Amino acid sequence: MNKQKILLVDDERDILELIGFNLEKEGYEVFTAENGRKAIEIAHRVTPDLILLDVMMPEMDGMETCRELRENPKFAHVLIAFLTARNEDYSQIAGFDAGADDYISKPIKPRVLVSRVKALLRRQGAVETEITPASTNGIVIDKDRYLVIRDGHEMSLPKKEFELLALLASAPGRVFTRENILTNVWGNDVIVGDRTIDVHIRKLREKLGDDYFKTIKGVGYKFEP
Repeated sequence: MNKQKILLVDDERDILELIGFNLEKEGYEVFTAENGRKAIEIAHRVTPDLILLDVMMPEMDGMETCRELRENPKFAHVLIAFLTARNEDYSQIAGFDAGADDYISKPIKPRVLVSRVKALLRRQGAVETEITPASTNGIVIDKDRYLVIRDGHEMSLPKKEFELLALLASAPGRVFTRENILTNVWGNDVIVGDRTIDVHIRKLREKLGDDYFKTIKGVGYKFEP
């Protein structure tokens, strides 16, 4: 059985060694980088399952690194979680806006980190509703290739945006509550706020148009083809 690959990116060598050691003990194959440029180079070489990405780094910070990775369809399936110090001037919304799947605050105990990593990897590729390539008013959602095709033009969305779209489009007209969306797309083991859903809906509206997504105040969202 192939080991799951984790790319750990941080400019502090002691953090790389400590976290890397604990992840390797759990059976993961760990790669490390001390800045964003090196991380992108390694990601192209090994295609990790998960990237743990520090925000504040020299040469290329975590936000910029995440955006560049998300622009490449090769990394559509790759999970990205930010590692952030509690006193950093950092917005969770900005992180999700950049394409992150989760955030983890430092300092964090190794056992807690390992637990969060396991929770994230359990969710990889796991949209609970089965989606087959189907057309809804000019939009084709191809789950196998992680592509959205609109009017013949292929579009690669960040992983969570794609999974959210796939979930809503699986039952056009049905209202999905916020709790339902969080469970199906982010999972019970990942701690995110309601604003996370709003950010991802906003991004989908920007890319596909306002008409497809209806807000049901105090409840959730629905997809209307």
